[in-house]
Amino acid sequence: MYTMRILAVAALVTTCGPQAHAQTPVAAPAEGQIKGQAPDRGRPTKHDDEQPLLDFDSYFLGAPWTFEWDVPEGPLGQAGRITGTTTYKALGGKYYEATTQAEGPDGTFTVKEVIGYHKDYKALSRHVVDSRGYAFDQIAHVGADLGGFYNILFESAPFTAGGHTVRIRHTIRLNSPLAYRIATSVSVDAGPFVNYGNPWWRKQAPGPPGQ
Repeated sequence: MYTMRILAVAALVTTCGPQAHAQTPVAAPAEGQIKGQAPDRGRPTKHDDEQPLLDFDSYFLGAPWTFEWDVPEGPLGQAGRITGTTTYKALGGKYYEATTQAEGPDGTFTVKEVIGYHKDYKALSRHVVDSRGYAFDQIAHVGADLGGFYNILFESAPFTAGGHTVRIRHTIRLNSPLAYRIATSVSVDAGPFVNYGNPWWRKQAPGPPGQ
């Protein structure tokens, strides 16, 4: 009996030793897997780590983004649902173009944007022309956290639409590599900014290499 107890204790020590606590190695990301823009530091983030700069090309360029947007009645158009796609392309240097093809209560329309991005200064500007009969300019600051999430805060100069003086604010939240959300608010004739919708823009993940 004494010998059997010793063997049992030895077996227990063996099963509870270092080998029992060894962790299975984490598999490396598969080729072509979508990744965020947070740098891999190989350690937990610290409060004084430098915030990552937004890589506009890797986030926005590529496949078209699709969206659905329920909008209220106002100087920008009739109430109802707008659906469409937005495609970004590089123009060279610090400039990009975004083209939105959409359909809504006012019929089909196109929105063209020329975007300037100064990465080091975390600053964006854009000139927006809407085929429904108005255009406006915006400037923005790009904010980030250590997890690689970004907020782009656009605010427009006053412009005329539907016989009214309008200002628009867009808060663009880059929540994931395949989805961003735009919180939009509108001021009419120097009134308070009111909610104009919070639509999502999404795009499909690319297929495996070679497909």
